Order: sequence, then C-alpha cells, then structure tokens
Amino acid sequence: MIDKYNREINYLRVSITDRCNLRCTYCMPKEGLSTIGHDDILRYEEIIRIVTEAAKTGIAKVRVTGGEPLVRRGVVDFIRMLGTVRGIEDISLTTNGILLADYAQSLFEAGIKRINISLDSLDARKYARITRGGDLQAVLRGIAASNDAGFSPIKINTVMIKGFNDDEVLDFARYTIDRPYQVRFIELMPLGEAGARNDGRYLSNAFVRNAIGNAYTLEPLNGSRNAIDGPARLYRVAGGRGVIGFISPVSEHFCDSCNRLRLTADGHLRACLMSDNEVDLKEPLRRGCSDGDLQDLIRAAVAMKPRKHGIVHDGNAIRKCMKDMSAIGG
Repeated sequence: MIDKYNREINYLRVSITDRCNLRCTYCMPKEGLSTIGHDDILRYEEIIRIVTEAAKTGIAKVRVTGGEPLVRRGVVDFIRMLGTVRGIEDISLTTNGILLADYAQSLFEAGIKRINISLDSLDARKYARITRGGDLQAVLRGIAASNDAGFSPIKINTVMIKGFNDDEVLDFARYTIDRPYQVRFIELMPLGEAGARNDGRYLSNAFVRNAIGNAYTLEPLNGSRNAIDGPARLYRVAGGRGVIGFISPVSEHFCDSCNRLRLTADGHLRACLMSDNEVDLKEPLRRGCSDGDLQDLIRAAVAMKPRKHGIVHDGNAIRKCMKDMSAIGG
C-alpha cells in the first residue's frame, strides 16, 4: 500500500494482549490492571484473519507485541499460524524478557528469527525500581537463551530517562563490545498518563551519542541503507562485535519513512503511534464482514496516516497521545 504521502506501508505491529508481568513506570499505571475485558480481546483466529487480509493489501512484515506477549496462553502456536499466512515474509517479536529463557527455543522453532528485548537498566536495583519488581537476572538469562537458540539480530531496547539511567550510557555501549547484540537507545515519548508523569525526564539522543563518542570511537555502519535500520541510525564501537542504534522520535522525526500500522489487542487499527485516530476492526469482524470489507477498513486506516506525529521539543516533550503504551502495543 502507498499512502497519500507516497510512503509504502508494509509493516504491521500486532498487540495480542494489553496485560504485562511488569509495571514499567513510563508505560502503564502502577496497578497494571487491564481495562479490557476478556471477550473484548481479539481471538487468535480473528488476528490471523486480519493479518491475512492485510497481507493482500501489501503488509509483508509482522511484529508480535503486547503488553507482554509471552503472558498470553498459546502464543507459540499462534506464531506458527502466522507463519502460514501467504504474503507474510518476516515475523518478529518484542518482549520484556522475563519469560524468555523458557520460550526462546520454541519461539525460534515456531518461525521467529528476530527478537527485541526491552531493558532499561543493567543495575538490578534500578531495574526493579523502574519495572516495579522485575528481575534483571531473568532478562539476562532470556537474552543468553535467545543467543543460544540462534536469534539474529537480538535487539535490546533501552528507553533513556533523565535522572534514572543517563549514568548507564557507557555501560550499555560496553555491552556491545564483546557481545553480538544491537543496543538501541530510544528517546522517551510522551504517551498517555504515564507520559504526563514523566514530563521533564526526556533525554535527547544527541546527549547519548556525544557521551559514547567522547569515550569510544563510533563508526557509522555504512551501506545501502545509509546506516539506517528502520527508525534506528546504526553505529559500532570500533572493534566491537555488536551494534549501537539511536531511535530519536522526538528530536529527529523519521515520519517521512514510516511504514507501519498498529493493531491493538482490542481490535483497533492505528496508523500513527502518537495519534488517537483508530479504525475499529473487531466489531465488523464479529458482525460477519466480508474479506473485501476488511481490506477496505485497512485501507481507510492508511488513509488517516498523518504526515508526521506532532511531537515537538523545546525542553519538554508535548503530549499528543492520550493512551498509555500498554494499551496501544509496543
């Protein structure tokens, strides 16, 4: 699909649950309770039908997200089902890593070869604080199990937060020197109530890049994609095995090349993370809509995709989206 700004839309992020086994402070309320009833969550069969029709409109890549996708029963079988959808060329998954050590091998065998793992601190106490009780060692075991299973690339997503993990920039950079992982520094985005609580904690990736560049020689990864992987600008510490990426949605908009849609766990299709405009797919599905009707709804969502997301920064990020990340899907 080509949208009205001539962007090819070929990537669908699919949230299979809004539930999570962590309560990250920038992502969800402290209670961490789902506000969506069990019957309001899309069934796996419904998701497969949406993906099937999305593939007919041009979607070729799917990323499974949450909440935390590994807390939903039957996730491995669901991924196997995704692998049978004609036209889907790539399936990946984003997880917080807590359950990953137990799932890595079966996920790999089910067809996922690329995985993203959220990790905002390498300090066990700080990790427990920002996740409200998470176990850092469980995540590290999950990363190791993913490497043993054969995942490549293994991307570690680190949201940078002023006054929390800005003193760990070099620790994360060193993590890529003798390990074949891609650590991606992500700017904090002003999403929902959690975003409002984080006002003033935004940290530009220019700070992160300068801090690493002052300690190490950073080499851009040149090539056909100009050292860019999706929204990430990629570098390597000289002599390192891994990769460092910078994803800067606030300070450096990459909306001109955005190729994605987001399917929420309750069946709404969003064309922009930071826009609350959505197209309801669940109600038409359950009313018995035709395949053609479903494709038309997907195209309608694409038609709503804005030129850019509207976040600006003049010392503080401006909140534009009213939903928390846990309700949207990572």
